[in-house]
Amino acid sequence: MTDLPLLAAAGFLAGAMNAAAGGGSFVTLPALIFAGLPSVTANASSTVALYPGSLASSWAYRDGLSGLAGVPLAPLAVASIAGGLLGAALLLATPPVAFDRIVPWLLLAATLALGCGREAGARLRGRVRLGAAPVVAVQFLLGIYGGYFGGAVGIMMMAVWSLLSGADLKAMNPAKTLLVAAANTAAVVWFVAAGAVAWPETLAVLVPGALGGYVGARAALRVRPAHLRAGVTFVAGAMTAAFFLRAW
Repeated sequence: MTDLPLLAAAGFLAGAMNAAAGGGSFVTLPALIFAGLPSVTANASSTVALYPGSLASSWAYRDGLSGLAGVPLAPLAVASIAGGLLGAALLLATPPVAFDRIVPWLLLAATLALGCGREAGARLRGRVRLGAAPVVAVQFLLGIYGGYFGGAVGIMMMAVWSLLSGADLKAMNPAKTLLVAAANTAAVVWFVAAGAVAWPETLAVLVPGALGGYVGARAALRVRPAHLRAGVTFVAGAMTAAFFLRAW
């Protein structure tokens, strides 16, 4: 019971962060581990807890939804769902000790891609023109990442799409939110069916997370893209450092 206020606060903040740009699991995953859950269980529970928040954010962003890099949302959503299912299966097959070692490197990759994505993306787009099939394939890989590690999937998705599209973070936010929800749909079904969710802790995060998701989406519409990128990159870097310290 003493952990419930912490988990509720973490849920609200994480829902708002996910709606703004991503990285909500940077808050809920440590909070759930602090509450006593093993890392793999905490990761699965975090994904389930933040899922309603991603749906609330998608609804708040509904007027701004559009495709990415010239590809409609429908095939990208299908790729996200398929990848999320595979990623969830891989997570439950990973020993907790190995997962603790892998997580910091996943976070570091997302942070570097986000921080350097704008410049690298401009160079890449000047030399390479990707068709629909490679873009959908990239989204499938992002779905795997999302199903395997819910933390920073929104940040990683924004970082990769910064490479493939000239749009700013604010313009990509609605589609990102929907595609993260699509990947998490498959992961949530898998985690619940496998009995990998710690329900008391999950429910303590879930309701505030849904509220934070809607509130954060409405607030993010008023934030400047440059400020959004800087804020998310700072949070990503700080949490990456924290997870490296925890692992070693």
